[in-house]
Amino acid sequence: MKETDKTIEFKPLKITSPRTAQVPGPQLANAACCSGGACNAVVKPQAAAEEARESYLPTIISLVLLVAGIVLDALEMPWFSGSVRLLTYGLAYVLVGWRVVWHAIRSVRSSFFNEFLLMTIATAGAFYLGDYAEGVAVMLFYVVGEHFQEAAVLRSRRSIKALIDNRPELVLVEAAEGLQAVKPQEVAIGAVIQLKPGEKVALDGELLTPAASFNTAALTGESKPDTKKQGEQVLAGMINLEKVIRLQVTAAYEDSALSRILQLVEQAGSRKASTQRFITRFAKVYTPIVFFLALGITLLPALLLESYVFGDWLYRALVFLVISCPCALVVSIPLGYFGGIGAASRNGILFKGANFLDQLTQVDTVVMDKTGTLTEGVFQVQEVHALTEDKAGFLATVAALEQHSTHPIAKAILACHDAAVPLLQASDVEEIAGQGLRGSLQGREVLVGNGKLLARYNVAYDPQLDAIPETTILVAINNRFAGYLVIADQLKEDAAVAMASLRALGVQQLVMLSGDKDAIVQKVATTLHLDAAYGNLLPQEKVARVEALQAQGRTVAFVGDGLNDAPVITLANVGMAMGGLGSDAAIETADVVIQTDQPHKIATAIQIGKKTKQVVWQNIGMAFGVKAVILVLGAVGLASMWGAVFADVGVALLAILNAVRIQHFKF
Repeated sequence: MKETDKTIEFKPLKITSPRTAQVPGPQLANAACCSGGACNAVVKPQAAAEEARESYLPTIISLVLLVAGIVLDALEMPWFSGSVRLLTYGLAYVLVGWRVVWHAIRSVRSSFFNEFLLMTIATAGAFYLGDYAEGVAVMLFYVVGEHFQEAAVLRSRRSIKALIDNRPELVLVEAAEGLQAVKPQEVAIGAVIQLKPGEKVALDGELLTPAASFNTAALTGESKPDTKKQGEQVLAGMINLEKVIRLQVTAAYEDSALSRILQLVEQAGSRKASTQRFITRFAKVYTPIVFFLALGITLLPALLLESYVFGDWLYRALVFLVISCPCALVVSIPLGYFGGIGAASRNGILFKGANFLDQLTQVDTVVMDKTGTLTEGVFQVQEVHALTEDKAGFLATVAALEQHSTHPIAKAILACHDAAVPLLQASDVEEIAGQGLRGSLQGREVLVGNGKLLARYNVAYDPQLDAIPETTILVAINNRFAGYLVIADQLKEDAAVAMASLRALGVQQLVMLSGDKDAIVQKVATTLHLDAAYGNLLPQEKVARVEALQAQGRTVAFVGDGLNDAPVITLANVGMAMGGLGSDAAIETADVVIQTDQPHKIATAIQIGKKTKQVVWQNIGMAFGVKAVILVLGAVGLASMWGAVFADVGVALLAILNAVRIQHFKF
């Protein structure tokens, strides 16, 4: 089971206010380092950028004072001594260090041993020994590292936002007095807007033009044009390619599919991966150990050495404290996972938490639905066999019930129905999960569905119909078999490639679970070389199959449509939805949403998870390796505080750069 329980509740996502971003400022970024928690500063990205620029000024002044002090010390200026020297370095220290000292004091009650305390003790000790420049340098470069970390986070967020959200500032709205340029935020639902070729859609809407072609790369990661017909949904973020078109707005600016995607990307960073949680727990144990080791380095030699000099051993201990700060680990790791989430969003894949990036790397069994996952889900009626009435009347009867369903099969039947024949109104229509529809029509009880539905109501039919290797819809009227329809679907063009890619990534079992009849399921499974396939399954039977796999110790990812498969998506270790563009049910239920509906993106998601984990562990190994070497050198007196400072800052910067590069990989 997943680490967090989820309630299956299908309600539209609402974004009631502009999403705010959690961006660590220089004074708070390392709250994560000391407490293992997320940054507590919640500000809008623009405000964060302004705050960052303002915070650079004290750092610059501190750097100038430090350089000036070092130069004056080197020149041995007689007036630069005593209180003047202390005042110069003291001011440089206060400008960058007061927040760190304040947080060290404030956090003593909740977490005595934290990074703020380590930095405060190390720098205070340097001042005590008269090494003012080194004390300032420790705090200054610590804060400079925070600036780099902050800049990396802001840059990552901006790059994702710029890639996805580049909506126009004004849209052309049709009004009585003609076209008016209006801000998208002010356009009402139901308004009609016009778009010229090359313009990006700012609002979700229904296409009023007979047909139009769109570039959907911002939403799906795919630049292949997508043709929409009149009445179909067009989403914010798409680019109109060919001609002037008209849209009727169906959602407010803040409720659009694009806004929802941006919200999910922002929220994803708040769900920690197991590696992040491990480092958090590790830091809580590691920090007090380091503190007491430093105390031992200072005091124990007094008991063992005759020529003990307190200042020398205190200096070694201070070097030890400086290099021991776990900032590079605790900051670069969340940044690495955020980079993975960003890389996924560039490829049309939405992760709802960093923890699912980790979990995907452990998946050894991928279980898939058939319709809409491996097949197009675009059905066409191939044959109509009516036993009790003419075909047109038979189709009208079936369509009267199917108009109450949103299933792809229902859409195919409605598309086949002759528009010249009036569509009758059925009453008391009931959808029976995994079986079909039941309802009343002109005093007749009508059943439309599969063999299980007819068996449920004891309606006899030719069992040979179950052997037809296409989808067969059986119809009964007043408990008598009345005919059937044969409906065909086809595999998605990348389905076979997707299965081969999953095998190459080390997935051991590929399984298909479907409510469709077994003859069709086995045909698809044979074509795709799946390990196992089961048809005629109800939703609860799919759940039982996945539970059986988990009972064998397998880590299961289930891929479905996010609505009919909601229970099993929730049960799986990683629930993935072929969410399509703007599917609320899929986004609500799944852990990972594949916006393009392409099976090969399942493998892409696993690749991104593996690469993210690889980069994160590279950072961990690099940080531990460098710190271990400098810790030993510092303890034996072969490393200075300057070396410790540059090693710590250097490791942090390398880890940050390594984490950011995930977004630039091609998968």
